[in-house]
Amino acid sequence: MTGPKLTVYLVCRNHRRFVEQAIESVLRQSIDGWELLIIDDGSQDGTQELVAAYQSDPRIRLFTAGGIGLPAVCNLALKESRGEYIVRLDGDDYFDENFLLVLSNHLDRHPDVALVFPDYYLTDEFGNVELRTWRRRLYQDDHVLDTPPNGACTMVRRSVLKKLGGYREDLGAQDGLDLWVKLRQLYRSANINMPLFYYRRHSSNLTGNVHRIANARRRIKRDAVEAMPDRPRSITAVIPCRRRYDFVPDVWAQSVNGTPLLQSALRTCLDCELIDRIVVACDNQDAADMVNAVNDPRCTFFLRDPAETLRTHSLVPTIAAILGDDGQKREGLTVIRYAQAPFVTADTMSEAISTLLLNEADCSFGVEEVPGQVYRRTAHSFQAISQPGGIGFDGSVIYRDAHTVVCLRNRNIALGALLGPRTINFVNTPEESFFIDSPLKLDIAELMARKLRQGSLAGTQVPVLP
Repeated sequence: MTGPKLTVYLVCRNHRRFVEQAIESVLRQSIDGWELLIIDDGSQDGTQELVAAYQSDPRIRLFTAGGIGLPAVCNLALKESRGEYIVRLDGDDYFDENFLLVLSNHLDRHPDVALVFPDYYLTDEFGNVELRTWRRRLYQDDHVLDTPPNGACTMVRRSVLKKLGGYREDLGAQDGLDLWVKLRQLYRSANINMPLFYYRRHSSNLTGNVHRIANARRRIKRDAVEAMPDRPRSITAVIPCRRRYDFVPDVWAQSVNGTPLLQSALRTCLDCELIDRIVVACDNQDAADMVNAVNDPRCTFFLRDPAETLRTHSLVPTIAAILGDDGQKREGLTVIRYAQAPFVTADTMSEAISTLLLNEADCSFGVEEVPGQVYRRTAHSFQAISQPGGIGFDGSVIYRDAHTVVCLRNRNIALGALLGPRTINFVNTPEESFFIDSPLKLDIAELMARKLRQGSLAGTQVPVLP
């Protein structure tokens, strides 16, 4: 008897309310030749008793993992699987009846493709569809390839997953990105523009844990960059400051919880291990005293021309003067760290660098997603810019520059620009995106820093100001 062609492994932890719908969606698939591994990872809500009712089906095997965590569960499934293709289904999601048919058929017809994923429906906790999401076609409409698919409901060749060593177990999140980073340089991937699964959003989803996801994402990127043998060896951090043209003179000297904004920015740069040199560029010589007080040979002061600090002027001439004629620096990177973003961390800066290098980009910068509907004025009315409700398109999401960190290749400066032809972004956490541009924002930052020290912003990874 031949073994199953497809392995579906269903991961559940306290999913009693949803898991029956997930299992039944596998049983209703329009093709045969699959096995289902149901792995309960330490449920305490009666999930195990519910799934036990399915153990008489010869296509289904039950496992109890005992709270080992999602990545370890994925590796257990990889070890126990017998199918040529493998796919994860979370216990709170469910398949369209043609999920296995469409995705396995694509892998059958395209032996050069190692991974394939579909579009999906986003539902509320009761299964009511809120949104249909769809992705641009890889290699046709998306050449950057910087957005990984979901870790769940993505079908992979089991042989490839084994060659890549399975999943990291030290992160606890972002298994989709982990696989994507390891796979995309070696194999082709594909996506199907059909919604073939239902992704349920509810209060206990990991999706809502912004900081845990961000921390895991940054670890994956940083480790991948550290393994690159040809990464740039000259990386300069520039902290631009000015005397005028902000809501108060010398805003960089304003304090949050007793620490001047410039001093906080300097500490962040010093904590970033990828930074070789830190330059404070200001038209007020008083900023040099703060630089000298750091007493670190990596930190220097550059006196800006006051005419170059106007709102309408670019930072390009200032950075060009800082770099000078040093050939090594011209081949390196510059990271701009804005002092008015007090909750930016060394990890934020590292992510700017790693995002640029991993995607072979010319520039990367931190952004914040703009929620809700966005409009612009036309000749006769307001016109919606963002996608109308009911459809979610990866190209329709609106982002704003968070004014936190920008990383650029120094060759851009020689061309007279900060941004190059291949510019990408990374999403900042809400705290990192906080930018002080008014007296009210300064007061709010003081309150945020105080709450951070008191532990009431638990889970955030922002600098603890003294």
